[in-house]
Amino acid sequence: MSVLVTGGAGYIGSHMVLELLDHGEDVVVLDRLSTGFDWAVPEAATLVVGDIADQTLVEELIRKHDVDAIIHFAGSIVVPESVSDPLGYYLNNTVKSHSLIESAVRCGVPHFIFSSTAAVYGSPARFPVGEDAELRPESPYGTSKMMTELMLRDSAAAHDFDYTALRYFNVSGADPQLRTGQSTKGATHLIKVACETVTGKRSHMEVFGTDYETPDGTCVRDYIHVSDLVNAHYLALRRMRSGGGSLVANCGYGNGYSVLEVINAVKDVSQTDFDVQISGRRPGDAVAIVAEAERCRRELSWKPKYDDLRQIVTHALNWEKKLAGRNRQ
Repeated sequence: MSVLVTGGAGYIGSHMVLELLDHGEDVVVLDRLSTGFDWAVPEAATLVVGDIADQTLVEELIRKHDVDAIIHFAGSIVVPESVSDPLGYYLNNTVKSHSLIESAVRCGVPHFIFSSTAAVYGSPARFPVGEDAELRPESPYGTSKMMTELMLRDSAAAHDFDYTALRYFNVSGADPQLRTGQSTKGATHLIKVACETVTGKRSHMEVFGTDYETPDGTCVRDYIHVSDLVNAHYLALRRMRSGGGSLVANCGYGNGYSVLEVINAVKDVSQTDFDVQISGRRPGDAVAIVAEAERCRRELSWKPKYDDLRQIVTHALNWEKKLAGRNRQ
């Protein structure tokens, strides 16, 4: 048996491949390399360059490699971009996910793990926000992910098919061994942008909005280390293989940090001051969102190792320095 990882050459996907390989799994990666990198895929995994909507290719891979589980990361993730290009996001995140799910059902793949998002909640009325809260996405990105969750729910009800949808909060950090990290060009993730500013890749960074109803006026988010996140995926896979059934669960720590708090943490860890400029709000940004993650801990026996903002920043900064050296070479 093997696991098919879509988007496995990207940020979270490449960490997932390492997690699976570390547990002795056979891994096949399908990635069109639009934002991912072939060098991010370990040699022990099989990399196939292609699109998840190519059902002939997907079904050939499933049969050839005896795939018993699909972990689906492929998709577009930039909230403001989704506001300006909603149809592109519905195509890439929803329509193509439909094709992938259909191939999984047609080939009898019993287990499917989906990379969802806390953006399905929008700006919740209270936090921490639990999985039973009303889904009120405020961007096409969030809506595209919600629609895929609904397709999985209905497919599981109609077919011999289990799924786990993990709703990510703000994923950050890098592999502690520096085997991979966030390498996306033009990334918009806060900690990534701040680390790029520290290393001189950017001349400055922007804070988008300081007039939100939060203690310091900037948005509040729950930051989760990428290694803890992919470990939750592996535990979800193990749970489904043991007959645990379908599950929707938040992946976060339950700790909220504002944009300014995160920037100050990066400055403190790096011992570097850098230029921070204030801009207006971005469309689609929720005010504050923090996870209630007890379900993930309980159902998956998940025990995070890196629940510390300074440690997340340290690993992200170490990777950024390594990446800067790689790019110079």
